[in-house]
Formats: sequence, C-alpha cells, structure tokens
Amino acid sequence: MASKFGQLARSMGRLIPPALLRHAGQPAALFFHGVERDTLDGRVQTNHHELAVFEAIVAVLRQQFDVRPLTDIDAVLAAPQDHPRAVFLMSDDGYANTLSTAAPVLDGLPWTLFVSTAHIGTGRPNPIFLARLFYFYAPNGVYKLPHLPGTVVLADAESRQAAAQAGIDPLRLLPGEKAEEALAAMTASFPPDQLAALVARFTSEHFLDWDGVRALKTRGVEIGAHGDSHWPMHALQRPDWLTRQAAGARARIEAEVGPCRFFAYPFGNIPDIGPGAWRAVREAGFTHAFTTLSGSLAPSLTEGPAANPWLLPRYGIGPADTHLASLVPLLSAGNRRVRQFRTRLAG
Repeated sequence: MASKFGQLARSMGRLIPPALLRHAGQPAALFFHGVERDTLDGRVQTNHHELAVFEAIVAVLRQQFDVRPLTDIDAVLAAPQDHPRAVFLMSDDGYANTLSTAAPVLDGLPWTLFVSTAHIGTGRPNPIFLARLFYFYAPNGVYKLPHLPGTVVLADAESRQAAAQAGIDPLRLLPGEKAEEALAAMTASFPPDQLAALVARFTSEHFLDWDGVRALKTRGVEIGAHGDSHWPMHALQRPDWLTRQAAGARARIEAEVGPCRFFAYPFGNIPDIGPGAWRAVREAGFTHAFTTLSGSLAPSLTEGPAANPWLLPRYGIGPADTHLASLVPLLSAGNRRVRQFRTRLAG
C-alpha cells in the first residue's frame, strides 16, 4: 500500500508539466511487482499492473530517464548530483509473469528482480493473497482467527470489504509463526479443493521456479533477495527469524543463480522494518537494501550521519503512474521522513 506521501506525490505529479521539473531531477529507485494482461479481481490481485499501462510506463522510462543497472548504485550514490535522470528499476516477489509478460516489455532495459526464496518453485502463494482469498471468497460465516482480535463476519460484499480493511494490518504485524497459524485457520475455512481451484484461477499469483529465475538472469536481470518467506521484518520478529530472512535467502539465491548483494524488505514501510532487520541484512553480507519509503537518492540521504545503504528509499510505481516524468522529481520531498526513520532505527 502506498504511503500518504506516495499518494500525494502521485496526485501532484499529474498536475505539473514535466518540463517544469527537469531541473529538480535526482536519482531514484522505482519498483513494481507483476504484470498481467487482464485483471480478474482487483480485490485480490493487488500487486499487478495491467499490461497496456505497464507498456506506457516503460515507454516513459525509456524516453525521459537514464535507467541504470543496480550494479551502478555505488557510483550514483557517490555523486548523485551528476546523475539527475538516473533511475534503478526493480520488481519484487518473483511472480511468473515477470518472465512471461514483463521481461519482453523491458527488453534492453536493466532491471533487478527481488525474489522471496520460500515461494520460488514451491507453489506456496503470497500470504496476503491467501488472506484476501479468505476475506473475499471463504464461505459465509463468523470466524475467530488465532492471534487476531474479535471475530470476522463474512456475509456479503460490504461485510467482506470491511473485514479485509480491518484485518490485513493486524495480520501483517504478527510475528511470523503466529501469522502462519492465523493463515492456516483462514485456508482451513475453505471446502476441499475450493482453495486450490482459486489459486489455480489467479495465475497472476503464481511464482517463478528456479529455472525461470535463471532464465531472467541469463537475460541480464540482476537477482536480489526479498526475504525468505514474504513477511514483514518488524520489531516483533525473533533474531533467528530475521537471520533466516536475510542470510538464508542470500544463501539460497547464491546456490541457485550466483552472487547476490542487494536486498529489498518485504512490505518495506515504517511498521514493517524493526531495528534488528537492517542489521540482519548488513550482517548477511548485502551491500545495499531498499525500503518502500518514497524518496530520492539525494546527497541528504547518501552523505553524513544519516547515510545508511541498508535503508534506501524506493518508490512503488502506482497502477496508473504514466506521469513518472513529473512524479519522480517530487520524490525528494520524502527524504526528511526517510532520515527520521533511519535515526529512529539506529537509536
């Protein structure tokens, strides 16, 4: 979900002609998730751009920006003022459609894929996708889920929407083991074979296997880590769990496809990253890691005591963000929030 600043930047960017902002350019990191030709149900397919819009977004990137490989990050961070139109393009999670649908559109552009290793080749869906299937497709009834407050009433479209809005954030803030128990109760609510049929229907949510990841690597895509299981690395997570998400994910990627030096935090906003998370990422040997806090890669974030290459800002490209030429120069307005967040985590 976009931060309030990200939402504001999207709105403001639509109102300003790109030519007025070219002087304000600063390098930035941008990311998307998956790309689908058609969306079947936007309530559960929340991570995917529709193909036609994605093609328009990529056209803007080609025309208006200097899209750089992530291996150039050190040079850009060392002198961001020399790279005002540089952007680093990334994709999170590792959906199968990044190979089948996104990669052909991106042909010739450098980009990075961050994969959640527990989901690659296992058939294990994204946990939030499973939660959304529960809220919108489970049989009508009243449910009491472990570790979550109150009861869940699923009766009609209105009650289901309300339950999803109220339930996703508390689920997200559970420690990993408790979240798995809550999700197990959600999936157990479905009659035999119904859940499998739903997962099969929403092909957008299917993950790559390791052969698919290697195929993207062969095409020049940089492969980074997005945790092991796709779950927030917040302050309630145990140190050994955080180590598995960072060091475990890196070890698996390096065993399958080769060197891995970049990390992106699952979810990646302020509630999703605890003080131990970035240290676990640093200790795992990653050289850089990206949040989902909107901002630019400006000198104010890359120099001095606030500098932290394991807490870099990154903007999530919205489902209709074809106005990136106006939007990206506005991202530096979020840097103060990023600095405050870094200071709080370091304290």
